[in-house]
Amino acid sequence: MSAPKGYRDPIYIIKDIILTLVDYGELNQTALISYCGLNLTKHRHLLDGLEENQMIEKFENKQGKRMVTMFRVTPKGMDFCNNILEPYEDIFPRKIKSDKKTGLSLIFI
Repeated sequence: MSAPKGYRDPIYIIKDIILTLVDYGELNQTALISYCGLNLTKHRHLLDGLEENQMIEKFENKQGKRMVTMFRVTPKGMDFCNNILEPYEDIFPRKIKSDKKTGLSLIFI
């Protein structure tokens, strides 16, 4: 039986995406999804929404013979994170609950 999974509200996933891009500067799609603990099929709409609203930018970088999709945060995305997401998390902090059986810390909203 697998361990129960924590639920992250989309607003916290968006914050994690932006802060991960701030930490690393720019990342390819695979690394970004992996570092944020996301599933590309399930969470692509969040990346598309961030790009559509100009919070992040997507560009293609040629590496050898292939094109790699890269992402980086925009100044508008940084402002959004600092002015909207940070105060939101101050008001509604993430709750951490420990699972006694597995010893895992789960994040619930």
